[in-house]
Amino acid sequence: MSKTPRVIGVLSEPAEPSWWKQHRHVALLIAGLFVGYQLSGPASDAHEAPQPKPSHSAPSTPGAESDKPIHTSDRSAKD
Repeated sequence: MSKTPRVIGVLSEPAEPSWWKQHRHVALLIAGLFVGYQLSGPASDAHEAPQPKPSHSAPSTPGAESDKPIHTSDRSAKD
């Protein structure tokens, strides 16, 4: 006849997980959203209209040489 089984250990239910283990994904999600919002800066900066560029204050005279673009080869010819 075979031997009777021996008791090696006793199984018990695990303890209730702590609050942190139950809710850490929510806490880290909120922390990540907050940090991302802070790094992105205020939302009003992204929606501002571009500043208009200043126009010329005096009209140029037609045919003046100052209106023509100056190239490097033209500068050496003038000097």
